[in-house]
Amino acid sequence: MIFRKGELFSGPGGLSLGITSARVVDSSGNEYSIKHEWSNDFDESACKTYRRNICKNIDDPSVIEGPVQELDIESLPPIDALAFGFPCNDYSIVGEHKGMSGDYGPLYSYGVKVLNYHNPKFFIAENVGGLQSANEGKAFIQILRELGEAGMGYTITPHLYKFEEYGVPQKRHRIIIVGIRKDQNLEFKIPAPTTPNQYVTAYDALNNPPILDFTENHEPTKHNQKTIEMLNYIPPGKNAWYEGIPEELRLKVKGARMSQIYKRLHPDEPSYTVTGSGGGGTHVYHWEEPRALTNRERARLQTFPDHFVFEGKKEKVRQQIGMAVPPKAAQIIAEAILKTFAGIEYDSIEPKWTFKELVKEEKVPYMI
Repeated sequence: MIFRKGELFSGPGGLSLGITSARVVDSSGNEYSIKHEWSNDFDESACKTYRRNICKNIDDPSVIEGPVQELDIESLPPIDALAFGFPCNDYSIVGEHKGMSGDYGPLYSYGVKVLNYHNPKFFIAENVGGLQSANEGKAFIQILRELGEAGMGYTITPHLYKFEEYGVPQKRHRIIIVGIRKDQNLEFKIPAPTTPNQYVTAYDALNNPPILDFTENHEPTKHNQKTIEMLNYIPPGKNAWYEGIPEELRLKVKGARMSQIYKRLHPDEPSYTVTGSGGGGTHVYHWEEPRALTNRERARLQTFPDHFVFEGKKEKVRQQIGMAVPPKAAQIIAEAILKTFAGIEYDSIEPKWTFKELVKEEKVPYMI
């Protein structure tokens, strides 16, 4: 059984790479997999990256570049699955916390529109952990309700995944919502962590195997001498506010001090969260060498293989990498979905929330 996948806000294809890499075989020898059918994103560089790596064709018309607001949903080919990492800008703990009142907050509704028209058998939606608390928790409830009521109706299972527990060498926590169409009569269970007690470290990610100098997207960042001198005083795991930095090298910052500013990785731990934007001090820094990581090193922390080449200028590549879903985590979740359809048992854990519990806590009428 091959599920045809549509995707919104597809970015460079981290979610798609993981999903389309998933394969399971049932007791009768039938293989279950997911294939790309169409995708949409407004960013030119991300679309080029997606075409090159997911479609293997830089001119593939199935990757539709443009604003999701202008997408002709009814003209899109039929699909069995929908994936969408709807923009997180207004739900992130970093920023203005606009939630539903921001420009990006309501964009999840385009996923609802696809569900209403195409009625795929399942969907995967992704967003930051801050979604749970946006608009005093009401945004999360509204999104879950609309997804559950879309089309023919979906049984939804939201969970806060800690990706370092699934083999990703990065402390990246994201909400993944899996919905299975109700007429399928299937129950999705949260796949159990694969590395709960032995995380993949930053050292493992960047050195096993070493990155070859001629690898694409591996250009170094140029630093001024003061930054290099400051980094030399910062131990692994510490940041720009480390007390051992001489006064003349310290940053002159008033107000809030973000913990990730010039923070160096610790070689024996997973990385802290790789981001797609931000000024000086937010690029993730090597534990030994006084420098920021290259884009290829950041891609390693996101579990992209070295043969996955990102298109665009250096900052555009950084943006794509930081905004992507780690393919390794996406594959594990997709395999659990395929096992659900194939009737294959797998180790699972309880979800962080159930919709009924969330609604009860918020005292919002339960509609589904």
